[in-house]
Amino acid sequence: MTASEGEVRRRADRLRTEIRRHDHLYHVENRPEISDGAYDRLFRELSAIEEAFPHLVTPDSPTQRVGADPLSELPVVRHVAAMLSLDSSEAAEDARRFDERVRKAVDGPVEYLAEPKLDGSSLELVYVNGVLDRAVTRGNGREGEGVTENARTIPSVPLRLRLAEQPATLDPSNGDPSESADTLPIPSLLAVRGEVLMYLSSFEELNRSRVEAGLEPYANPRNASAGALRQLDSRITRTRPLEFFAYDILHVEWRDDSRPGGDPGAGAAFDTNTGAAFETDEQAAEALQGWGLRLPDRTRKVADIDEAIAYHAEFARDREDLDYEIDGVVLKLNALAPRDALGSTSHHPRWAFAFKFAPRQEVTRLERITVQVGRTGKLTPLALLRPVEVGGVTVSRASLHNREELERRDVREGDLVRIQRAGDVIPQVVERVEEPGRARSDPFRMPDECPRCGAAVVEEGPFVVCSNRLGCPAQLERGIEHFVSRGGLDIEGLGSETVALLVGEGLVREPADLFDLTPDDLLKLDGFAETRSRKLVEAIQSAKKTELARFVYGLGIPEVGATVARVLAVEFRDLAILREAAAERLEEVEGIGPIMSEKITRFFNDDARAASVDAVLSKGFELIPPPEQESRALDGKSFVFTGRLDSITRSEAKRRVESLGGRVVSSVSAATGYLVLGGRPGSKAKKAEELGVPVLEEQAFLRLLGE
Repeated sequence: MTASEGEVRRRADRLRTEIRRHDHLYHVENRPEISDGAYDRLFRELSAIEEAFPHLVTPDSPTQRVGADPLSELPVVRHVAAMLSLDSSEAAEDARRFDERVRKAVDGPVEYLAEPKLDGSSLELVYVNGVLDRAVTRGNGREGEGVTENARTIPSVPLRLRLAEQPATLDPSNGDPSESADTLPIPSLLAVRGEVLMYLSSFEELNRSRVEAGLEPYANPRNASAGALRQLDSRITRTRPLEFFAYDILHVEWRDDSRPGGDPGAGAAFDTNTGAAFETDEQAAEALQGWGLRLPDRTRKVADIDEAIAYHAEFARDREDLDYEIDGVVLKLNALAPRDALGSTSHHPRWAFAFKFAPRQEVTRLERITVQVGRTGKLTPLALLRPVEVGGVTVSRASLHNREELERRDVREGDLVRIQRAGDVIPQVVERVEEPGRARSDPFRMPDECPRCGAAVVEEGPFVVCSNRLGCPAQLERGIEHFVSRGGLDIEGLGSETVALLVGEGLVREPADLFDLTPDDLLKLDGFAETRSRKLVEAIQSAKKTELARFVYGLGIPEVGATVARVLAVEFRDLAILREAAAERLEEVEGIGPIMSEKITRFFNDDARAASVDAVLSKGFELIPPPEQESRALDGKSFVFTGRLDSITRSEAKRRVESLGGRVVSSVSAATGYLVLGGRPGSKAKKAEELGVPVLEEQAFLRLLGE
């Protein structure tokens, strides 16, 4: 490398550092130090250097926010750690019940980290050695869509983490804290969860420009943000005014002795249950801020549930004046170590709670009531409404739930009704609005026969159900949609419109018929050319080799979602064995009670359902069972790690312990099973000695694992 090129490299590095600093000041701290013109001159100089010396371009260069060439599709990427939902309620008494459950599990005072519940799109950012490696949408919580190039275009997403002093305050507007802790190291791996959204003012400006250009305006900021994040062309994403706010560390690993707190260890991991790297969520949030990520406004610690409820009331009062959408506040147990004892369900952590706001409501006219037939044959009355905007979304239909609920509310065609978006998402009719002196139509009666197939209906509790099962086109369509959905066989190209077309044209009369389709069959349909027909048939045939859990989920057994389907697959490992399992045997499986076991056995004992499953299996399916579970030799044993392990990483050690039935926790207590002692151990070794906890050096630990 010539001397002149070395000078150029150093100049480019200095420019990148300076531009990153100004990006952070402008987009995160909102206190720019230079004019736009001066910033543009720095940026143009860096762009010119990188254009002249392409090999000097780095992935985290500020110039790489401009967007890349379009993708053909978004890849599916597994999350570093599960992105769960939150338990939620609008009632203060439910928030207090949550607090009572937490206090029962925690020895000592209970504090919460409180933050606004942003109404945007969840996103996982993963940094490797401080550089943005990938960005993944929430998806199903275990895996999502890779949107890395799109995330790079968001100015408030750091392409490289800052090596900075850890701020001593959680006020995101404070960019110059008067106090600071030690210099905060950069992790070797950091997975961050946050929210992508648009400010309302930016959204309105975006819609104004679209209308002026003759384009349709977006319905609301949430949908616009989600759509921009999932664009195949990141250059389009770059034109959208997206913002990113970080609020959780999903996982962190440290290099050698870089771990904060003086307890070194390769792969010392943090997750939302164990919290090995920090003692409190407040410290974790401060770390995020120190690394250059922006926190939600007014994130702060609250001393107890009363202060948390006051925090909720404060945001509810200010909600309409905010420049962004929120639908409540989130309360998270601040101390990380007790989270392990509280644990999580398959749906949500037990140490966090979403305290929602009352839904926004509007009044409109109910113009007509119609009936929709679902996958299980339930007939659902549906209100067709005069379109009205509720919380930024135009609502024109709402569920009336079932026969009994319709009678209880006594809403009729022509009535004036009050509607709301439950959880600010699902539209529902709340009540009829009195109109004195106005004549009303007759009460609506549920039909005596299915509106799709004409078969007789039967009453099952509050529901009216079509008796025709798979002979009903609506049930067949909904059932196939579920069977081929992402959680099921995951067949690309088989959306609801295509399924309806196949059923309507008589090409598919039962699920098994899907696997007899040929490209020539599809060429007869509107919208199907040779390439599309061939690709769909190939996708259908490829789906015949699938995971047992996916197949079980796709069957659409009542009460059996994706989580229960995985549990059943692990427990029985063979569909034939599962189909023959008695209710008593099913109830031996953790999480399956009498109601669910009865639903499962009834499904498999139904002659029509059994024949349908047999017909599908006859098409040559290969159902792959989950990997064999290892011995449960460490059942009930808890492990704490301290110090550096030489022959195994912390993350691999944790995986091996869990595969044998044990669990890894962050802090030493009298209940700890073993302390695993590595090189240069921290204070945990002394505490283990004081409490009489058995200590294993690395080789003894490996022998225990059977290595």
